[in-house]
Amino acid sequence: MTTTDEKTDGKKPLTLNKNKKLELKKKIETGQVRQSFSHGRSKTVQVEVKRKRAYRPEDSTAEVASQQAAEKQRKEAAALQEQAAEVENDHNLTRAERDARLRAIEKAREEAERRAREEEEARKRAAEEEARRQAEEEEARKRAEEEEANRQAEAESQDETDGQETAEPAEGEADESAQASEADQASAQEAAEPAAAPPAEDKPAARKPAQREGEDSEARNKKRSAAKPAPSRGKGEQRRRQGKLTITRALDEDEEEERQRSLAAVRRRREKEKERSREQLQQGSKIIRDVVIPEAITVQELANRMAERGGEVVKTLMKLGVMATINQTIDADTAELVVTEFGHQAQRVSDEDIELGLAGGPDPEEALQPRSPVVTVMGHVDHGKTSLLDALRSTDIVAHEAGGITQHIGAYQIVVEGGSKITFIDTPGHAAFTEMRARGANVTDLVILVVAADDGIKDQTVEAINHAKAAGVPIVVAINKCDKPEADPERVKTELLQYELVPEDMGGDIICVEVSAISRDGINDLVESLLLQSELLELKANPDRSASGVVVEARLEQGRGSVATVLIQRGTLRVGDIFVTGSESGRVRALLNDRGEKVEQAGPSEPVEVLGLNGTPEAGDDFVVVEDDARAREVADFRGEKKRMTQLASATSGRGSLEQMMDRIKEGEAQTMPIVIKSDVHGSLEAITSALEKLATDEVKVQILHAGVGGINESDVTLARASGAPIIAFNVRANAQARELARRDGVEIRYYSIIYNVIDDVKALLSGMLSPEQRETFLGYAEIREVFNITRVGKVAGCMITEGQVKRGAKVRLLRDNVVIHDGTLKTLKRFKDEVKEVQQGYECGMAFENYNDIQVGDQIECYEIREIARSL
Repeated sequence: MTTTDEKTDGKKPLTLNKNKKLELKKKIETGQVRQSFSHGRSKTVQVEVKRKRAYRPEDSTAEVASQQAAEKQRKEAAALQEQAAEVENDHNLTRAERDARLRAIEKAREEAERRAREEEEARKRAAEEEARRQAEEEEARKRAEEEEANRQAEAESQDETDGQETAEPAEGEADESAQASEADQASAQEAAEPAAAPPAEDKPAARKPAQREGEDSEARNKKRSAAKPAPSRGKGEQRRRQGKLTITRALDEDEEEERQRSLAAVRRRREKEKERSREQLQQGSKIIRDVVIPEAITVQELANRMAERGGEVVKTLMKLGVMATINQTIDADTAELVVTEFGHQAQRVSDEDIELGLAGGPDPEEALQPRSPVVTVMGHVDHGKTSLLDALRSTDIVAHEAGGITQHIGAYQIVVEGGSKITFIDTPGHAAFTEMRARGANVTDLVILVVAADDGIKDQTVEAINHAKAAGVPIVVAINKCDKPEADPERVKTELLQYELVPEDMGGDIICVEVSAISRDGINDLVESLLLQSELLELKANPDRSASGVVVEARLEQGRGSVATVLIQRGTLRVGDIFVTGSESGRVRALLNDRGEKVEQAGPSEPVEVLGLNGTPEAGDDFVVVEDDARAREVADFRGEKKRMTQLASATSGRGSLEQMMDRIKEGEAQTMPIVIKSDVHGSLEAITSALEKLATDEVKVQILHAGVGGINESDVTLARASGAPIIAFNVRANAQARELARRDGVEIRYYSIIYNVIDDVKALLSGMLSPEQRETFLGYAEIREVFNITRVGKVAGCMITEGQVKRGAKVRLLRDNVVIHDGTLKTLKRFKDEVKEVQQGYECGMAFENYNDIQVGDQIECYEIREIARSL
């Protein structure tokens, strides 16, 4: 029997490692899980519960991604802030449009912040998951090292107790077992690598136990081969676990072979790599486009302009909270957000941009040539404006004007001695033609203010002065009718001082010329004054360019269609030119001068009548020649749609809200008289409409159902019949079909040629619609002397008439101590037993009130009646 000293002789004694500190380690938490198999079999398995700890990666990948996301968010916020500033500074937008665009930008800002938060949370979750995985791997590695150290210690102690004889055969067996185990492990690894080979950078490091030299390695291999014989399996087949799973065995298996990822994890990893490479490829080859965005655009059209898939655009809209299909229309703000989301550059364009460059730019100084002046004749009605123009043109226009007044704007051109030309625009002087006079002042270079020497300055004269001052044009005062005995030119000059017009002979700069349209005195002096003023103004224009001007008047003529009187301001208008005026377009078919003669072209400051319009424009519309018919129709359609939207908005706003409707019902809504108006020219139509609208009061007003230029047709009669409205025809007539339809349906058509009569008749109709005024008339007083109770009649007052008289059926008030206690109607009036109509002062009578019996001796009765008096506007 050997002693302990003999056993340890020549062997390394079992000692503690001084470098390794002994400490109590916390046991690994374990649990039990029951596994179920086929045929009702089950088995309880012990499993390890791994601990989690927070882990922060040392690399800066997450920080770089966070910085990139923050930079992207900052750029998006700056872009949205610039958009908001542009919307705030855009004065062309209405308040509703500005608020809508600001709300859309604010919504985009909130959406960008939400996306940034979601991306930051996703990065945090990914970092935490990676840290958790690495922590678990690190913890498992440490546990494996600890277990390996324990097994090495046990193996060393076992080797020391075993004899030398048993060591040699065990070493041989261990060698064979180790070789078989290594062969099996190699084959299993070769079979697993083609099936699920994770990327090299993601494969966890193999944790192999530290090999010892000599007998330690041989003893360990012998023990493993004896404990776990190598099972037989086919090529490429995974090794199956046999027996009860324990923590020690699980760690031993981890030591034997590398842990492989599952196929699902490998597939997910490959998909992420493909997606990452795809994004990098797209970012590297993505084309940044300038996307033009109109006011409204369909989703499909927006996708085509960005060269993106329509489904991706729909997805982006859904992320923004907009549910739209591929064929629906979205607004410009939403489209701009989508374009920004895809990384393109948005270019906003407005529908009004279609008019950009329509009139052309300014003309160079070397291309300008002198032109004739445009002179507007203004003044009060019947002061001789048209007669003065007749004297200048040596023609008689007054004979063709109804009522002796001008009701149209006329444009004429004369040639004076020396070959100089002067263009005149005659305007009406009646109060109803304010808009026409203002339009005349806006297209003129000079203003002739005609004042009658025997009448002085009147209301329309003052209005003409204000229009001329607002237009900023020089004024030449023509004091007309100086041939009359009662003429007083000095009085006119003195009255001009009240309106800051100082004549030249009083030290001012206003030229005053005394003329007479009848005797033609002073006409030459007036022409010389006009030419002198035009030379001082240095009027020039470029005739070698596309024509542009303004519509002075427009009308609809039978056989010729729409005819517009156009004053050319620059350029030259030729037959065949394509033009656009207001919401109408056309091609010049013919040009007529003021004498009715056909001309081939018209230069600056020349008035002509243009034939070839598609519709009747409004007076005052601009007249521009364009390059082709498509551009003309495009601009005309845009203006027409804008005009219809404006009319629709005004009609909608006129209805008001429910509260406004209830207020009108409570206050008593104003009665309306519907009217259909047809006129020969647009200027007269505008004047009539403006004059009739000014007649409106809180109780009555005119409702213009339709106002147009041209003759009366069947549709006008049908509209009037449906609304019970009369038709006012100013210098136009109804066709045969319209007359027959109006006669059959009882529609009234009133024909007028003077605007005074139109206004007076409509005012009379409105006055008849006014409710009469009720006025109270005092009749007399009666004193109650006695009160009688009569069966089936009630109380009857025996009265004495103290003042005036009392009539049966009149209104009465019961006064007690000079206080009104009842106001009602007199039911009966008797004298003795007879019912009488009235009782005079000083007589007695009996009176009873309707539905009132509280009468006493000493009360007073006041008798009165109410009369209705017709009202007028």
